[in-house]
Amino acid sequence: MLMVEMLSTGDEVLHGQIVDTNAAWLADRFFQQGIPLSSRSTVGDSLESLVQKLLERSLCADILIVNGGLGPTSDDLSALAAATAAGEPLVEHPEWIAYMEQYFASRGREMSVTNRKQAMIPASAELVDNPVGTACGFSIVINDCLMFFTPGVPSEFKVMINDQILPRLRQRYTLPESPLCLRLTSFGRTESSLAQQFDVLTLPEGCVMGYRSSMPIIELKLTGPASQREPMLKSWQIIRQGVGDNMLYEGTEGLASIISKTLNERGLTLALSERFSAGLLSWNLLSAKAPVREAMVSADNSPQALKQLMAEARALAGTQGTSLGIAIGDYNQSCLSLAIATAQGCYAQRVRYMPRHHDAKIQQDVSVMLALDMLSRWLNNRELFGNYEWLEVVERVGPAD
Repeated sequence: MLMVEMLSTGDEVLHGQIVDTNAAWLADRFFQQGIPLSSRSTVGDSLESLVQKLLERSLCADILIVNGGLGPTSDDLSALAAATAAGEPLVEHPEWIAYMEQYFASRGREMSVTNRKQAMIPASAELVDNPVGTACGFSIVINDCLMFFTPGVPSEFKVMINDQILPRLRQRYTLPESPLCLRLTSFGRTESSLAQQFDVLTLPEGCVMGYRSSMPIIELKLTGPASQREPMLKSWQIIRQGVGDNMLYEGTEGLASIISKTLNERGLTLALSERFSAGLLSWNLLSAKAPVREAMVSADNSPQALKQLMAEARALAGTQGTSLGIAIGDYNQSCLSLAIATAQGCYAQRVRYMPRHHDAKIQQDVSVMLALDMLSRWLNNRELFGNYEWLEVVERVGPAD
């Protein structure tokens, strides 16, 4: 099995001043390609530390992806560190100088002298093209470890991984089959109750069940070799049925995006009124290009009866001429109220958060997910009121009430 590692560089990454999104993206991308990372590490902008880390990982990894440190400034040390670790000089590549000059000229700018540094790579290294930036990528072998050096800019990094590095790996190695990963997202269950329900399952050989909690949702994943597709799908059917009414969606698209597509396909429109959620529901739906005609946000948090909130949702839809009206109301005494007006009538509920959910941002996220869940249920002809383990139902009102 190939030992594949990633080394992120830069003081800003090491000290947490920026989030290392490249590492998360690469881990997922390589996992999908059947070459999961065996290790990830970070090192700062110190030549000594970089050289030491490169030599250390070269004795452990078959493939090392080094990210960052290829810029034109003095703290960009990756190329020099690679040359030092390999015991060889840096060599300037005239073809990369020409590329950079053309790159800047096409943008009406003159290349700075400092950019010439980006054309300097170790003598034995192979240039790896970067078609969307000026940082020259390269590969080099140190202690039988194949290292790829990539820029830290995410857009450049991703293009190089997809168009340059993965094809080289496929050419050089016989890569395993990409694993199969089945995913669903649930709302209203706890991680412990899901684990208690599904950890007793006998899974197909080589398959793993995983849970990712990101309040207020929990993602369930069944991962295994593609050769186990049929038995995995049988196990997945059991899991889907077990999650049952608390399943929001399958895959990775996201509930707001799924709802948006459905609304647009059916020619339905929305009008929104938000108090406690402060525009967060509108932001989620508008970001997913949902047909929202009106989005009102109010700072008024005075208590409202559910009947009042239902009337507000109805009036909003009527005034704006939309198919649906949704109103997220006040948050008082740990209770949240919300209502949805549909062509079949109006539905509203007031729920109380369990004591452990005191964080205001989490409470707002819950209010938005609860509204999206009700909307999704209506679109899929399901009972609009769900059962939630960590929400206490205080009051519910439907069209017949």
